[in-house]
Amino acid sequence: MNAEQVLSAVAQEVNTCSQCPLHLARRKAVPGEGPANAEIMFIGEAPGFHEDVQGRPFVGAAGQFLDELLEGIGLKRENVYITNVVKCRPPGNRDPEPEELAACAPYLDRQIQAIHPKVIVTLGRFSMAKFVPNAKISQIHGQPFKVHGQLVVPMYHPAAALHQPSLRRVVEADFAQLPELIRRAAEIPETTLEEPPEKQQPKQLSLF
Repeated sequence: MNAEQVLSAVAQEVNTCSQCPLHLARRKAVPGEGPANAEIMFIGEAPGFHEDVQGRPFVGAAGQFLDELLEGIGLKRENVYITNVVKCRPPGNRDPEPEELAACAPYLDRQIQAIHPKVIVTLGRFSMAKFVPNAKISQIHGQPFKVHGQLVVPMYHPAAALHQPSLRRVVEADFAQLPELIRRAAEIPETTLEEPPEKQQPKQLSLF
């Protein structure tokens, strides 16, 4: 199957998935959306109320801010692929449980493999932990990591900037790096994660 066929197959499976209890309360599953040849892939945490209603990722207030951030670097939503580590809304927007993350992991892995983006941007700590475990987002946000050949940039979730206005400029500054990261993705060396990332030397993590 080509990339579009893989993404379509994953979406169909997600929409009928019953691998964890989240399917019992969902209105709609939220597989993700975007072009199969997207250069950037954004991975959030889980669908919220509006996403659960529409079956689309990032359509609430955080999604509107994400659209603004994309526009700020010359991109539109239709240029990027957007998904979450968990494909169904947790009740009350609580944090995803380990078994829920595990149930959805194969879907996300197949999406990443199909798209093979130049840059993956993780939005929030749960998606960050998939690639850079045992790290604090406050210490590594905006820093590029090459993990198993895939360039990953952890960032705060847009919702965090809405709840804490002081983070807005931080998120905007992190986003401003993305065009250069895309351009130089192949040049960035593999990151060694044998110790907590925040204790590594900055030269291993910085693009510049």
